[in-house]
Amino acid sequence: MVRQALIPAGASPLPPAEASIRKLFASGIEEIILSLSGASENSARAWKEMAEPFSRTSPVKEAPAELAGKIRGDFLLVDPAVIYDSIALHVLVNETRRNLLLTGRFGESVGLARLEKESLEKLNPEFLAFFLGTAPAGTKAAPACPEWLALRKTETLLWKRIVRQSKTDPMPAMPVGPAADAADADAADADTTDSAEICRLIEEAESLRAVRREVLLNPGPAATTDSVKYAQVCPDICPREKEFGDVMQWIVSELSLMAGKPGRVETVLFGGSGTAADEVMISSCVPNDGRLLIVDNGAYGERFAKIAAVYGLDFEVYKSPGFKALDTGVLKERLLEGNFTHFALVYHETTTGLLNPAPELCRFCAERNITTMVDAVSAFAAIPIDMDKDCFDFMASTSNKNIQGMAGSCFVFCRKEALEKLKDHPMRNYYLNLWDQYTWFAKTGQTRFTPPVQCLYSLRQAIIETKLEGIENRYKRYSACWELLVRGVKKLGLSMLVPEAIQSHLITAVIDPPSPDYDFNTLHDLARSRGFTIYPGKLSDADTFRIANIGDIQPKEMEAFTELLENYVKTLG
Repeated sequence: MVRQALIPAGASPLPPAEASIRKLFASGIEEIILSLSGASENSARAWKEMAEPFSRTSPVKEAPAELAGKIRGDFLLVDPAVIYDSIALHVLVNETRRNLLLTGRFGESVGLARLEKESLEKLNPEFLAFFLGTAPAGTKAAPACPEWLALRKTETLLWKRIVRQSKTDPMPAMPVGPAADAADADAADADTTDSAEICRLIEEAESLRAVRREVLLNPGPAATTDSVKYAQVCPDICPREKEFGDVMQWIVSELSLMAGKPGRVETVLFGGSGTAADEVMISSCVPNDGRLLIVDNGAYGERFAKIAAVYGLDFEVYKSPGFKALDTGVLKERLLEGNFTHFALVYHETTTGLLNPAPELCRFCAERNITTMVDAVSAFAAIPIDMDKDCFDFMASTSNKNIQGMAGSCFVFCRKEALEKLKDHPMRNYYLNLWDQYTWFAKTGQTRFTPPVQCLYSLRQAIIETKLEGIENRYKRYSACWELLVRGVKKLGLSMLVPEAIQSHLITAVIDPPSPDYDFNTLHDLARSRGFTIYPGKLSDADTFRIANIGDIQPKEMEAFTELLENYVKTLG
């Protein structure tokens, strides 16, 4: 799998360059290197300004031969003046053959190639000029890569040269794909085609392949981007191959960096939901002579207690209402009075949207040598977390919440010191044992049992997109959606179960309208018919419905939902 792209960026970036960069990241490229060798000062400045929003784009001045040190393995060589079809990109990113040149219907280069690292040292300026179509007419390719293979995917390739062509350009625009027939009729005028219009045509053609948009306002699985969905469409592979082991190693390394400083956190992958990760922690981290205190102020804290009961652990439950702030003073006293060795709580109670003060309580525990286990299933990748600073010894999460991947995999984050203490703990189960899974992966680069292959490929893409957006920016987007929802709820005179001050900004429990005509199923079906999915409340002592604003949800979509909710409430007596 290709992970890097090299863009020889000479002239100032044309309008399509930003769209091309977005498509590269959507296809699974992790990092883009802009080679500004030979670029003028003004052009280099323009490229740097264009790349600034993309945290994984690095403008560098080195000549091609000197770039080899920045390249890790195979890479894509990209013409920035071309917008590439997403399928064409997907083909090259996942292709196993090397030194491939993507061609159009007439065998002409379309400005995209897959190279092995060693080939970069062979590329000279003349070859790059030929590859990018900027060489004088009649120029022959330098024999730098005699092993070139032409890969033609004309039936799935839609591309346009987005440059104002001169009549002497040896590579005139050759549109391919659904728009080809109409465009070919005007080929003589291709040099005057406006780039914005070409971008529009390409977006229009690609929209035909877009997955039907469903705005999931349920607490999970969360809505995903099409690029995350399409990442599941990958070559069949035995998960025991090193190639897939490398994918899993990349995933756990990147997840660990989202939970703590480099080298401080280990991430252990499992197949399963967030509850599986919770069970991993409870069953693996408490020794026979341990004593566990569990906070139960919602359905997921209650689930902790059920798991502990199944395994026959010595535990006690501290119950608190799911719509009130925890009394931390009383809870701390109970921790000390009960001689507890372990403590478990849910950071964000998905039942109601209540945000528990997990860092405060876990720091208190750390000072008293009490091991902490935190369910961060619906908090991780939205709320910034540093496991050392927050004193989380173990933390559970999943691929289908704020990381915005597909359901099917979960993971347990472990502070290294806490993890090492598990080696002598009893093995209470087999599949979900944390220490065995960790040590086997560390030794072999593989999970003990068959992993959810396609789900993990989509998780890889979701991590790339999380890094591009940034966790803090993602939480800002979620909060913007929450503010729109709260404003709409207040406008309708409705109430929220949890006070605003202790809400997470991720999930909101709204108390049902008091009208006898209100029916949740009617509201659900109306919302579903408009592309929104909502979920009922889970508390037995409160009639609510829950609105989540996690996942690939945009403020304009939340605004549209609040309008729908307003129109429905107005029909009630």
